[in-house]
Amino acid sequence: MSTDTLALEARDVTVQFGGLRALDNVSLSVPPNSIVGMIGPNGAGKTTLFGVLSGLLAPRAGKVFLDGADVTRASAATRARKGLARTFQRLELFGELSVREHLVLAYRVRAQRSNLLKDLVGLGRRPADGEDAEVDRILDMLGLRELAHVPTTVLPLGTGRLVELARATATEPKVLLLDEPSSGLDGEETDRLVAVLRRLRDEQGTAMVLVEHNVDMVLKLADHITVLDFGEVIATGNPEEIRANPAVQAAYLGTSVT
Repeated sequence: MSTDTLALEARDVTVQFGGLRALDNVSLSVPPNSIVGMIGPNGAGKTTLFGVLSGLLAPRAGKVFLDGADVTRASAATRARKGLARTFQRLELFGELSVREHLVLAYRVRAQRSNLLKDLVGLGRRPADGEDAEVDRILDMLGLRELAHVPTTVLPLGTGRLVELARATATEPKVLLLDEPSSGLDGEETDRLVAVLRRLRDEQGTAMVLVEHNVDMVLKLADHITVLDFGEVIATGNPEEIRANPAVQAAYLGTSVT
């Protein structure tokens, strides 16, 4: 598949830390309007590849393409302006701001209208045309409308993760990188998250890369899965192919991937 048909691509990426090769000629393809899962045991290289995709780590070799453009040497901020957004395993929220205020800030940053300091102390400019409608749309899509004016510091973890996802969505990303989004969630919260991610893909057309230790969630949600082990790709395929792959089962200590 050529780069101009992909939302995001890593091609033959190698990362080395001293004598340790964390990634060895790793490739990852993310088509538009798709969810690509990335799984593997601890130390497999998932976090390192995420750093390369987001612009926080420079590869020793290989390239990264965003919407067909070579962004290998582009900063994280440049990639964000080109349509790449991410969430973090540890919540990165302003505790005293409301749910709605988080989305407004993200929307204004995307529209290059934000004076962050003034907005943070409540002195932001009047909303631009379309701002209120777009923020309301995202709140409704993620089921957060009733919590719009609640400070995020009082929200439970599962809801906080939805707020972080909503904030990323407000930047209108072409590609969304999700770093362990189900971490700390119970079964009901995880099911809600899965439903929201499907809506983002199906209704907004957002492409996603999902890094998860919850293999069942990835198998349920992803259109395509890449499996890493010791810095190398050991398998790629759809969920059914990954379930049946002997190398994947061996990587997970000989247990069946169900």
